[in-house]
Order: sequence, then structure tokens, then C-alpha cells
Amino acid sequence: MIRIEFKKQGDLLTGFECKGHTGLADSGEDVVCAFISSACYMAANTVTEVMSLKADAAATDGYMRLSINQTPDKAQDIMNGLFLHLTELEKQYPKNIKVTTTEV
Repeated sequence: MIRIEFKKQGDLLTGFECKGHTGLADSGEDVVCAFISSACYMAANTVTEVMSLKADAAATDGYMRLSINQTPDKAQDIMNGLFLHLTELEKQYPKNIKVTTTEV
């Protein structure tokens, strides 16, 4: 199962942590895992490279993290879009994807 935990400060999404695999197919052939990875990378790259916001990001096999350190309000459209995208996927694959939010 892939677990995605969004970090929240009040009304602001300040980052996310994504870990695991869906288990729907072999590594490299799992399209749902690819959907999630692609969306998370797009959000992280947009925040750090396009918008040049101060953020910590890390990624390894089966793990990705983004933490927006400064002005998270400027990234809300991206973070809310990612949250919406992943919660919609969760509805389609409830046994394979779990999205949560945690107040920090």
C-alpha cells in the first residue's frame, strides 16, 4: 500500500510524505504507482525549481518527501491540486492508496 501523509499548518498544506508501493504490478510495470510518483515529482519540482520556494525534498525507491520551509501560502494551488489528485486516486484504489493529513 502507498501511504501519503500531507502536513498541515492551520489551513495551509506545508508538505507531504509518500511511502510504499501499491502492489498492483511488478516494479516498473505498476501504472498506479507511476501516476502517484509523477504527480508528487511534478509538485515538488514546481515548488522548488519553478517557484524557487525554500523547501526540503528527498526521494528514494518507494519514498518521497517535500517540506515547504518558507511561504507555504504561495504553493497552496499546487499542494491542493496534488491533494485532490491523490484523494481521487484513493477513491478508485482504496485497498492500495491511503491519504491522510496531520497537523504540524
